[in-house]
Amino acid sequence: MCTIESPIHQNIKDTIVKATEQDTIHIFRTLKNTARVFKNTVATEVVTLERRPGGAQFSELRDLVSGARGKLVYENGDPEYGIWSAGVVLGLIKDIPSCEELLKGIEKEAEGTITEMSRRVRPKSKL
Repeated sequence: MCTIESPIHQNIKDTIVKATEQDTIHIFRTLKNTARVFKNTVATEVVTLERRPGGAQFSELRDLVSGARGKLVYENGDPEYGIWSAGVVLGLIKDIPSCEELLKGIEKEAEGTITEMSRRVRPKSKL
């Protein structure tokens, strides 16, 4: 989602870059269908409703968690408009690269990790 080529609104990309791993929240726990989403006013309202004595029925949450409403977040750029999926990986996203730059960065990091790990492993002779 956070690449130059991604078709989501620039404001959502910027929101992701500014976010930390603590900017997510679990919803639907009382419905036994937990989802992690970006922590905004809509998600907080869902959790508040779920924490009431007796919890909440999906019918009470439906309008808040509508997929159509969440889709509009990516189109209109308002991170508060609805719920949208987000994981703790938010804390690792620090820029908005091109897809090519992203893949090259992943490849370079993987090569570095493999090189470092190979230095740490000492083969033992079986003789």
